[in-house]
Amino acid sequence: MTMMGNVIAFQPRCAQPRLRRPRLLAQAARLGLPGWNRRRDLRRVLKCEELPAAGAALQRLHAEEEQLDAIRRAGGAGYDVHRHIMLLIAILAETAEVAPRPVPSPLTCP
Repeated sequence: MTMMGNVIAFQPRCAQPRLRRPRLLAQAARLGLPGWNRRRDLRRVLKCEELPAAGAALQRLHAEEEQLDAIRRAGGAGYDVHRHIMLLIAILAETAEVAPRPVPSPLTCP
């Protein structure tokens, strides 16, 4: 058994940095993803009035998540697990929002 057996590496997309977070955080973020409402939740997470364009908030989300992860690793009293999970959900959702989508094939009529 390895020391890092409970760590999940999120798959990078669109040249995003690779995140290595504890399995419980990763699972919580993935489970929260279906309930994510970009219009409602992204403004709340970013604490802003205007909804940014798709992908525009990723750099800010990554920076804040890195700060929270550093506090978590240091065992700091200011660590907010709920905020950390919300940031991870936002990162996953925003990354998926800017990811290229397959072009549907044209329907053929008989």
